[in-house]
Amino acid sequence: MKFRIALAVGLVIGFAYPALAQEWPDKAPVHIIAPFAPGSSPDILARLLADQLGKNLKKTFVVDNKAGAGGMIGTDAVAKAAPDGYTIGVSIGGPLVNNTLLYKTMAYDPFKDLAPITLAVNQPCVLVANNNFPGATVKDLIAELKKSPDKYNYGSFGNGTMSHMVMVMIANQTNSNLVQVPYPGASQVLQALVAGDVSLGCLPAAGVMPQFKAGKLKILGIAAKNRFSLMPDTPTLAEQGLTGIEANSWMGVIAPAKTPAPVLARIHDEVVKALKDPEVNKALLAQYMEPVGDTPQEFAAYLKEELERWGPLIKRNKITLD
Repeated sequence: MKFRIALAVGLVIGFAYPALAQEWPDKAPVHIIAPFAPGSSPDILARLLADQLGKNLKKTFVVDNKAGAGGMIGTDAVAKAAPDGYTIGVSIGGPLVNNTLLYKTMAYDPFKDLAPITLAVNQPCVLVANNNFPGATVKDLIAELKKSPDKYNYGSFGNGTMSHMVMVMIANQTNSNLVQVPYPGASQVLQALVAGDVSLGCLPAAGVMPQFKAGKLKILGIAAKNRFSLMPDTPTLAEQGLTGIEANSWMGVIAPAKTPAPVLARIHDEVVKALKDPEVNKALLAQYMEPVGDTPQEFAAYLKEELERWGPLIKRNKITLD
Protein backbone atom coordinates (compact mmCIF):
# COMPACT_ATOMS: atom_id res chain seq x y z
CA MET A 1 0.00 0.00 0.00
CA LYS A 2 2.82 2.43 0.92
CA PHE A 3 4.54 1.61 -2.35
CA ARG A 4 1.35 2.38 -4.32
CA ILE A 5 0.92 5.72 -2.53
CA ALA A 6 4.56 6.63 -3.14
CA LEU A 7 4.25 5.62 -6.79
CA ALA A 8 1.09 7.68 -7.19
CA VAL A 9 2.74 10.73 -5.59
CA GLY A 10 5.77 10.25 -7.82
CA LEU A 11 3.61 10.10 -10.92
CA VAL A 12 1.76 13.27 -9.91
CA ILE A 13 5.06 15.09 -9.33
CA GLY A 14 6.47 13.72 -12.56
CA PHE A 15 3.51 15.06 -14.55
CA ALA A 16 3.53 18.32 -12.59
CA TYR A 17 7.18 19.23 -13.30
CA PRO A 18 6.75 19.62 -17.08
CA ALA A 19 3.62 21.65 -16.39
CA LEU A 20 5.61 23.87 -14.01
CA ALA A 21 8.25 24.39 -16.69
CA GLN A 22 5.65 25.16 -19.34
CA GLU A 23 3.86 27.65 -17.12
CA TRP A 24 6.98 29.41 -15.74
CA PRO A 25 6.70 32.25 -15.12
CA ASP A 26 2.95 32.06 -14.55
CA LYS A 27 3.07 34.68 -11.82
CA ALA A 28 5.03 37.82 -11.15
CA PRO A 29 7.46 39.10 -10.24
CA VAL A 30 10.56 36.97 -10.76
CA HIS A 31 13.39 38.26 -8.57
CA ILE A 32 16.98 38.40 -9.82
CA ILE A 33 19.37 38.93 -6.92
CA ALA A 34 22.51 40.96 -7.65
CA PRO A 35 24.99 40.52 -4.78
CA PHE A 36 26.62 43.91 -5.30
CA ALA A 37 25.53 47.54 -5.34
CA PRO A 38 23.71 49.28 -8.21
CA GLY A 39 26.14 50.18 -10.99
CA SER A 40 28.41 47.19 -10.38
CA SER A 41 29.10 44.70 -13.19
CA PRO A 42 26.79 42.03 -11.67
CA ASP A 43 24.08 44.65 -11.29
CA ILE A 44 24.46 45.74 -14.93
CA LEU A 45 24.17 42.12 -16.09
CA ALA A 46 21.17 41.45 -13.83
CA ARG A 47 19.32 44.53 -15.13
CA LEU A 48 19.99 43.71 -18.76
CA LEU A 49 18.66 40.19 -18.18
CA ALA A 50 15.65 41.41 -16.21
CA ASP A 51 14.69 43.85 -18.94
CA GLN A 52 15.07 41.35 -21.79
CA LEU A 53 13.42 38.46 -19.94
CA GLY A 54 10.51 40.77 -19.14
CA LYS A 55 10.16 41.69 -22.82
CA ASN A 56 10.41 38.10 -24.00
CA LEU A 57 8.07 36.55 -21.45
CA LYS A 58 5.69 39.47 -20.84
CA LYS A 59 6.22 39.20 -17.08
CA THR A 60 7.83 41.42 -14.45
CA PHE A 61 11.45 40.70 -13.50
CA VAL A 62 12.83 42.69 -10.57
CA VAL A 63 16.48 43.15 -9.60
CA ASP A 64 17.14 42.97 -5.86
CA ASN A 65 20.53 44.34 -4.77
CA LYS A 66 21.75 42.47 -1.69
CA ALA A 67 25.33 43.71 -1.35
CA GLY A 68 27.90 42.83 1.29
CA ALA A 69 30.63 40.36 2.28
CA GLY A 70 32.14 40.35 -1.20
CA GLY A 71 28.94 39.04 -2.76
CA MET A 72 28.24 36.31 -0.21
CA ILE A 73 25.15 37.94 1.33
CA GLY A 74 23.31 38.08 -1.98
CA THR A 75 24.52 34.65 -3.09
CA ASP A 76 23.39 33.19 0.24
CA ALA A 77 19.98 34.79 -0.31
CA VAL A 78 19.66 32.85 -3.58
CA ALA A 79 20.73 29.62 -1.85
CA LYS A 80 18.06 30.08 0.84
CA ALA A 81 15.24 31.28 -1.44
CA ALA A 82 12.20 29.15 -2.21
CA PRO A 83 13.17 26.71 -5.00
CA ASP A 84 10.23 27.58 -7.20
CA GLY A 85 11.89 29.42 -10.09
CA TYR A 86 10.85 32.87 -8.85
CA THR A 87 14.23 33.75 -7.36
CA ILE A 88 17.43 33.44 -9.36
CA GLY A 89 20.70 35.31 -9.08
CA VAL A 90 23.85 36.61 -10.68
CA SER A 91 27.13 35.88 -8.92
CA ILE A 92 30.91 35.72 -9.36
CA GLY A 93 33.92 33.54 -8.61
CA GLY A 94 34.46 34.45 -4.96
CA PRO A 95 31.01 33.55 -3.59
CA LEU A 96 30.64 30.58 -5.94
CA VAL A 97 34.14 29.03 -5.79
CA ASN A 98 37.12 30.63 -4.08
CA ASN A 99 35.50 31.49 -0.77
CA THR A 100 35.10 27.78 -0.01
CA LEU A 101 38.90 27.76 0.23
CA LEU A 102 39.29 31.12 1.97
CA TYR A 103 36.79 30.64 4.83
CA LYS A 104 36.66 27.82 7.36
CA THR A 105 32.87 28.01 7.39
CA MET A 106 30.26 29.62 5.14
CA ALA A 107 26.53 30.18 5.55
CA TYR A 108 25.92 28.12 2.38
CA ASP A 109 27.70 25.54 0.26
CA PRO A 110 27.75 26.79 -3.34
CA PHE A 111 28.28 23.28 -4.68
CA LYS A 112 25.31 21.82 -2.77
CA ASP A 113 22.90 24.70 -2.17
CA LEU A 114 22.96 26.30 -5.62
CA ALA A 115 22.11 25.10 -9.12
CA PRO A 116 24.30 26.46 -11.93
CA ILE A 117 22.22 27.78 -14.83
CA THR A 118 24.78 29.28 -17.19
CA LEU A 119 28.11 31.06 -17.39
CA ALA A 120 26.81 34.42 -18.58
CA VAL A 121 29.88 36.50 -19.43
CA ASN A 122 33.67 36.43 -19.48
CA GLN A 123 35.79 39.37 -18.34
CA PRO A 124 39.52 38.58 -18.34
CA CYS A 125 41.57 40.68 -15.93
CA VAL A 126 43.84 43.30 -17.51
CA LEU A 127 47.29 43.87 -16.01
CA VAL A 128 47.91 47.62 -15.81
CA ALA A 129 50.57 50.02 -14.53
CA ASN A 130 50.54 53.71 -13.71
CA ASN A 131 52.22 56.09 -16.12
CA ASN A 132 55.28 56.46 -13.89
CA PHE A 133 56.12 52.76 -14.17
CA PRO A 134 59.34 52.27 -16.18
CA GLY A 135 58.09 50.08 -19.00
CA ALA A 136 55.05 49.26 -21.10
CA THR A 137 55.13 45.46 -21.45
CA VAL A 138 55.17 42.37 -19.26
CA LYS A 139 58.77 41.76 -20.30
CA ASP A 140 59.60 45.22 -18.92
CA LEU A 141 57.74 44.32 -15.73
CA ILE A 142 59.69 41.07 -15.28
CA ALA A 143 63.00 42.85 -15.81
CA GLU A 144 62.05 45.63 -13.37
CA LEU A 145 60.91 43.20 -10.66
CA LYS A 146 64.12 41.22 -10.98
CA LYS A 147 66.12 44.43 -10.64
CA SER A 148 64.03 45.87 -7.77
CA PRO A 149 62.05 43.00 -6.17
CA ASP A 150 60.96 45.04 -3.11
CA LYS A 151 60.11 48.35 -4.76
CA TYR A 152 56.57 48.02 -6.11
CA ASN A 153 53.02 47.78 -4.80
CA TYR A 154 49.64 47.07 -6.33
CA GLY A 155 46.01 47.88 -5.72
CA SER A 156 43.48 45.11 -5.05
CA PHE A 157 39.91 44.57 -3.87
CA GLY A 158 41.24 42.64 -0.85
CA ASN A 159 42.51 39.19 0.12
CA GLY A 160 41.34 36.32 -2.04
CA THR A 161 39.96 38.47 -4.86
CA MET A 162 41.12 37.98 -8.43
CA SER A 163 42.93 41.32 -8.26
CA HIS A 164 44.96 39.94 -5.33
CA MET A 165 45.65 36.40 -6.47
CA VAL A 166 46.91 37.36 -9.94
CA MET A 167 49.51 39.62 -8.37
CA VAL A 168 50.50 36.85 -5.93
CA MET A 169 51.09 34.58 -8.93
CA ILE A 170 53.21 37.26 -10.60
CA ALA A 171 55.20 37.78 -7.39
CA ASN A 172 55.75 34.01 -7.11
CA GLN A 173 56.96 33.72 -10.70
CA THR A 174 59.29 36.72 -10.48
CA ASN A 175 60.56 36.06 -6.93
CA SER A 176 59.51 39.58 -5.97
CA ASN A 177 57.79 41.10 -2.97
CA LEU A 178 54.84 42.98 -4.40
CA VAL A 179 53.01 44.80 -1.60
CA GLN A 180 49.22 44.63 -1.62
CA VAL A 181 47.25 47.84 -0.99
CA PRO A 182 43.56 46.88 -0.61
CA TYR A 183 40.69 49.15 -1.67
CA PRO A 184 36.89 48.74 -1.53
CA GLY A 185 36.50 48.23 -5.28
CA ALA A 186 37.71 48.73 -8.83
CA SER A 187 36.96 52.45 -9.04
CA GLN A 188 39.13 53.17 -6.00
CA VAL A 189 41.99 51.05 -7.37
CA LEU A 190 41.80 52.90 -10.68
CA GLN A 191 41.88 56.25 -8.88
CA ALA A 192 44.97 55.12 -6.95
CA LEU A 193 46.67 53.98 -10.18
CA VAL A 194 45.94 57.25 -11.99
CA ALA A 195 47.15 59.24 -8.96
CA GLY A 196 50.34 57.17 -8.76
CA ASP A 197 49.56 55.86 -5.27
CA VAL A 198 50.00 52.27 -6.50
CA SER A 199 52.17 51.00 -9.34
CA LEU A 200 50.24 47.99 -10.62
CA GLY A 201 46.87 46.27 -10.70
CA CYS A 202 44.89 43.54 -12.45
CA LEU A 203 41.33 44.67 -13.11
CA PRO A 204 38.34 43.95 -15.37
CA ALA A 205 38.56 45.69 -18.73
CA ALA A 206 35.37 47.73 -18.30
CA GLY A 207 36.99 50.06 -15.79
CA VAL A 208 40.45 50.00 -17.32
CA MET A 209 39.65 50.95 -20.92
CA PRO A 210 38.31 54.50 -20.36
CA GLN A 211 41.41 55.39 -18.31
CA PHE A 212 43.70 53.75 -20.87
CA LYS A 213 42.06 55.57 -23.78
CA ALA A 214 42.45 58.83 -21.86
CA GLY A 215 46.18 58.12 -21.54
CA LYS A 216 46.03 57.87 -17.74
CA LEU A 217 47.52 54.36 -17.35
CA LYS A 218 49.32 51.62 -19.26
CA ILE A 219 48.01 48.19 -20.25
CA LEU A 220 50.69 45.50 -19.96
CA GLY A 221 48.71 42.40 -20.93
CA ILE A 222 45.65 40.16 -20.50
CA ALA A 223 45.53 37.46 -17.80
CA ALA A 224 43.91 34.85 -20.04
CA LYS A 225 44.74 31.66 -21.91
CA ASN A 226 43.97 33.31 -25.24
CA ARG A 227 43.70 36.89 -26.38
CA PHE A 228 40.46 38.62 -25.42
CA SER A 229 38.19 39.00 -28.45
CA LEU A 230 37.30 42.55 -27.42
CA MET A 231 40.98 43.55 -27.10
CA PRO A 232 42.64 41.48 -29.85
CA ASP A 233 45.77 43.65 -30.05
CA THR A 234 46.64 43.16 -26.38
CA PRO A 235 48.95 40.16 -25.79
CA THR A 236 48.39 37.68 -22.99
CA LEU A 237 50.73 37.44 -20.02
CA ALA A 238 51.84 34.00 -21.26
CA GLU A 239 52.89 35.44 -24.61
CA GLN A 240 55.22 37.74 -22.70
CA GLY A 241 56.77 35.32 -20.23
CA LEU A 242 54.34 34.93 -17.32
CA THR A 243 52.76 31.49 -17.79
CA GLY A 244 49.66 29.82 -16.37
CA ILE A 245 47.95 33.00 -15.18
CA GLU A 246 44.28 32.85 -16.21
CA ALA A 247 42.10 35.26 -14.28
CA ASN A 248 38.56 35.69 -15.52
CA SER A 249 36.17 38.01 -13.70
CA TRP A 250 33.29 35.90 -15.01
CA MET A 251 29.68 36.12 -13.95
CA GLY A 252 27.13 33.33 -13.88
CA VAL A 253 23.42 32.83 -13.31
CA ILE A 254 22.31 30.55 -10.46
CA ALA A 255 19.17 29.28 -8.72
CA PRO A 256 18.35 27.48 -5.46
CA ALA A 257 19.54 23.87 -5.66
CA LYS A 258 16.15 22.21 -5.20
CA THR A 259 14.45 24.08 -8.01
CA PRO A 260 12.73 21.40 -10.18
CA ALA A 261 14.89 20.32 -13.10
CA PRO A 262 12.31 21.16 -15.81
CA VAL A 263 11.96 24.67 -14.37
CA LEU A 264 15.75 25.09 -14.32
CA ALA A 265 15.85 23.97 -17.94
CA ARG A 266 13.22 26.55 -18.89
CA ILE A 267 15.06 29.30 -17.00
CA HIS A 268 18.31 28.31 -18.70
CA ASP A 269 16.76 28.46 -22.17
CA GLU A 270 15.21 31.86 -21.54
CA VAL A 271 18.36 33.34 -19.97
CA VAL A 272 20.53 32.14 -22.87
CA LYS A 273 17.97 33.52 -25.34
CA ALA A 274 18.19 36.88 -23.54
CA LEU A 275 22.00 36.83 -23.63
CA LYS A 276 21.90 36.21 -27.39
CA ASP A 277 19.57 39.12 -28.06
CA PRO A 278 21.39 41.63 -30.32
CA GLU A 279 20.68 44.62 -28.07
CA VAL A 280 21.78 42.76 -24.93
CA ASN A 281 24.91 41.62 -26.76
CA LYS A 282 25.65 45.19 -27.81
CA ALA A 283 25.21 46.49 -24.25
CA LEU A 284 27.43 43.77 -22.77
CA LEU A 285 30.18 44.25 -25.34
CA ALA A 286 30.12 47.99 -24.60
CA GLN A 287 31.05 47.02 -21.01
CA TYR A 288 33.82 44.68 -22.25
CA MET A 289 31.77 41.69 -21.17
CA GLU A 290 31.93 38.75 -23.57
CA PRO A 291 28.57 36.87 -23.62
CA VAL A 292 28.76 33.08 -23.16
CA GLY A 293 25.49 31.27 -22.42
CA ASP A 294 26.68 27.67 -21.97
CA THR A 295 24.86 24.65 -20.52
CA PRO A 296 24.40 24.02 -16.78
CA GLN A 297 26.72 21.01 -17.09
CA GLU A 298 29.44 23.11 -18.75
CA PHE A 299 29.06 25.83 -16.12
CA ALA A 300 29.31 23.25 -13.31
CA ALA A 301 32.48 21.83 -14.89
CA TYR A 302 33.93 25.33 -15.15
CA LEU A 303 33.29 25.95 -11.44
CA LYS A 304 35.31 22.84 -10.63
CA GLU A 305 38.09 23.98 -12.97
CA GLU A 306 38.24 27.30 -11.13
CA LEU A 307 38.46 25.47 -7.81
CA GLU A 308 41.37 23.41 -9.11
CA ARG A 309 43.02 26.49 -10.63
CA TRP A 310 43.07 28.62 -7.51
CA GLY A 311 43.15 26.00 -4.74
CA PRO A 312 46.90 25.25 -4.88
CA LEU A 313 47.78 28.97 -4.97
CA ILE A 314 45.57 29.76 -1.99
CA LYS A 315 47.00 26.89 0.05
CA ARG A 316 50.63 27.50 -0.94
CA ASN A 317 50.46 31.19 -0.04
CA LYS A 318 48.23 30.61 3.03
CA ILE A 319 45.62 33.12 1.82
CA THR A 320 42.67 33.32 4.20
CA LEU A 321 39.72 35.57 5.01
CA ASP A 322 39.00 34.17 8.49
